[in-house]
Amino acid sequence: MGAIFDPAVLQRVVNDNIGQPMKQMVKAIASDLHGHYPGHIDVDPPWVLNNAGGAMGAFALLHASITEYLIVFGTPIGTEGHSGRHMADDYFFMLEGEQWSFSPGETEREVYRPGDMHLLRRGNVQGYRIPENGWALEYARGFIPSMMPFGVLDVVTSTLDVPTLTKTLGIYARGVTRELMRGKI
Repeated sequence: MGAIFDPAVLQRVVNDNIGQPMKQMVKAIASDLHGHYPGHIDVDPPWVLNNAGGAMGAFALLHASITEYLIVFGTPIGTEGHSGRHMADDYFFMLEGEQWSFSPGETEREVYRPGDMHLLRRGNVQGYRIPENGWALEYARGFIPSMMPFGVLDVVTSTLDVPTLTKTLGIYARGVTRELMRGKI
């Protein structure tokens, strides 16, 4: 089965909504995406804290399936960590603030600002930082269940935040179930 989402459409929706206050921007992006992909977007997603790769942020899950996820991710206080090495392409469309990243062997950082898209290809790895404040629409395409250990292992080994782990797994499972019932993976 093919992918539901087109990164070019995601980029246009991001660019059309940049500059609004963050809460309004998230609602407008979710609404616009619902217009492009009816039935595949949660227009009022719950927010969840997330610790992964040593970085802490929050996310709102707009879409989840076995082959794709779409979230708003970020932090108002800054964070940094490891990207993880995944079996999925990860598109990071900056909405507000900056994301800095680097790959092994690089001595200069890459800088992404509102409207920029940072693509981390499957199998690659980077260090990243969101200094002070930064938010992005993040789209992953590939084998999403393989990313789950990275996304929840810090809870098991460090934070012991079982309610957040339960909430994360629950909203992902509901999203995947909805898509499977529609015949999408």
